Amino acid sequence: MGRVETFDYSLIMSASDVARYLLDTCQTLSFFESFMFGSSLFGVGSDYDILIVGPSGELLLQLKAELKLAGAELPLDILYMLPMEANETCFVANQKCISLQQLAYFGS
Repeated sequence: MGRVETFDYSLIMSASDVARYLLDTCQTLSFFESFMFGSSLFGVGSDYDILIVGPSGELLLQLKAELKLAGAELPLDILYMLPMEANETCFVANQKCISLQQLAYFGS
């Protein structure tokens, strides 16, 4: 009988599950705006597209480390933007991003 060394949690996690997981495990996310976008919102695709909007510096380095640990078994594709970049590009509106908070607590 074989033993599974790793398990691909993304096979059973919905976008809402991933949002809750990230918010629960990445304490530094509270200092940033965080969103999910793309096909993963509709239960398709092979990864979870995450947008992080906030300042650069020490907090961002800490968040990146937390996301690396939290996402060790999740196929995360993370985009980081400064607030000015997000505003100038209208990325959140154009990509129909949904905040992780909203997705985690009001999603499916």
